[in-house]
Amino acid sequence: MIENLHKKILASIFVGILILAILSFYANVAELINAIKSFNWLLIAPILLLSILNYLIRFARWEFYLKKLGIKISTFKSLIVFISGLTMSVTPGKIGEALKSYLLKLTDNVQISRSAPIVIAERLTDFLALLLLALFGAFYFNYGKGVIAGVGITLIAGTLAVSKREFFNFILNWTKKLTSDNLSQKINTAYDSIAELLKIKTLIPTVLISTLSWFSECVGFYLTVKAYLGAFSLNLATFIYSFSTIAGAVSMLPGGLGLTEGSMTGLLIINKVQKETAVAITIIIRFATLWFAVGLGLIALYIFQKRFEKFKNESKS
Repeated sequence: MIENLHKKILASIFVGILILAILSFYANVAELINAIKSFNWLLIAPILLLSILNYLIRFARWEFYLKKLGIKISTFKSLIVFISGLTMSVTPGKIGEALKSYLLKLTDNVQISRSAPIVIAERLTDFLALLLLALFGAFYFNYGKGVIAGVGITLIAGTLAVSKREFFNFILNWTKKLTSDNLSQKINTAYDSIAELLKIKTLIPTVLISTLSWFSECVGFYLTVKAYLGAFSLNLATFIYSFSTIAGAVSMLPGGLGLTEGSMTGLLIINKVQKETAVAITIIIRFATLWFAVGLGLIALYIFQKRFEKFKNESKS
């Protein structure tokens, strides 16, 4: 599994470099370099701190979910596991963050079927939070309402379907005919976990937590744009960042690569930002969010390998 992880990250880095090359060609390489040089690089510290704030708030949500499912591990181990999962930010829909469940299985023998639904709940609340952040801007600027409405309706319908035990029992009875009793038991365990995490009393606070976490990155994007333009609406910056992130996520491309950058650059240009400046902003903020997260994840994964002998032995096999 670890070997496959390295291959996926390398493949995503290659795609990222390809996207960078395309954007550079589109913006004119010389003009783009000048635009990047003109950025006030003193701002990179607060922008990265806002990204870290996003991860810390999401870690608090992860801890909340673990407690809801009765999974008890030390805070330090939990933090290392969570940050290690950020390496999988470059997987389609970030679903590769199920790596966290694999790590919990190695260190504390937590059933993957018990903890993996946390990743599903995380992605669902992330989507709902981004929709909330983009919603006002979509109507105010009259752009992207169809995409946001479509994603929102799909998420709500899916949540309602999963929350109905009768619907799940029908699916489980059908799968029992095709699978072993052991697999059926794992499916049942997974459902019990996801049903607990999608209860209204759990869903509402976690969506609010997610909204706060993603807004911190919207502010980071706002600071990046403001460094170039001086005057820029926080509402518009929030809409552009959240809408572009949604577009990249629903595409199911690794890390939203290509569509996120294209949407972000395009929306900036629509709002009368010069294309070389728009591309520079996109490159800087993607470095400070997506690739920064992957870098932190790799560091945490290295610490995990060194600290937990069981994982170290597994990674050598």
